[in-house]
Amino acid sequence: MLKKQLSELTKPYYWMNILLSISYVVAKKCIPLCTKLFTHRGEEMCQLDSRETEILFFLLIVVMIRSRKTGSVTMVNYLSASFLYTKVANIILWSYSDFRYGIAFLLLCVLVSSILPEPSYRGPEHITYFRNMQTFEEELVRDKRINWLICFYTVWNPSCVNFAPIYAELSSEYNLENLKFGKVDIGRFPDVAQKYRISDSSFSRQLPTVILFKNGKEFERRPCGDARGKLQKFFFSADNVRAAFGLNQLYKECIENPMKKPKQLITTATESAKKTQ
Repeated sequence: MLKKQLSELTKPYYWMNILLSISYVVAKKCIPLCTKLFTHRGEEMCQLDSRETEILFFLLIVVMIRSRKTGSVTMVNYLSASFLYTKVANIILWSYSDFRYGIAFLLLCVLVSSILPEPSYRGPEHITYFRNMQTFEEELVRDKRINWLICFYTVWNPSCVNFAPIYAELSSEYNLENLKFGKVDIGRFPDVAQKYRISDSSFSRQLPTVILFKNGKEFERRPCGDARGKLQKFFFSADNVRAAFGLNQLYKECIENPMKKPKQLITTATESAKKTQ
């Protein structure tokens, strides 16, 4: 697992954003660079002053809080969730030193983000993407022998972005004819969110929401409310999803009770008819 994460960090997107995130502190601590950049005030400013220290300390608190809220459970996810806040803090720090530096750093961030977008999952997946509410509900009841695990998400939410590769890997691992995986973008289809009582606001703690449907009806969901109706926090790691929805047991049950194909049904009916004659 660690080897895979370290390999992921070698991608240009990550190391460039790490460099941007630490650029101001490195510039301050590297004496040759500091003397060139910060002597415009008539003195060498190669130490962090109290205001700069406060900004960095506040950044640390924000990153920790936001990363916990987004359920960043791996090093890669933690970094991805923190890049936005660290770059904003660096824009403030560079602007605090010199407004021109702040503008230049902002333009550099825009350039890097356009050239090096965040890497997306490229592995195998078995996911049905539902494009409207009617298709989604028709599929749920079309064949009630099929168990559906559905992820309700939005494209802009960090928790949903972090969970996407995990969900894709789970779909590849557990997909069967009678155990299928689907996704619904409730940002595009708010009527689905309304029906299943999922908030898609910027402050929502329900993104993503994963629901297991059995016999065409909701059987289990995460996150869910407790006995008092208070929403319980849920970290969307692969192991937590397996445990919460009993995927291993469900997969075993689906293997032991496969869906009969039309030919099998015809053969069975023919054999039954012969026995009665």
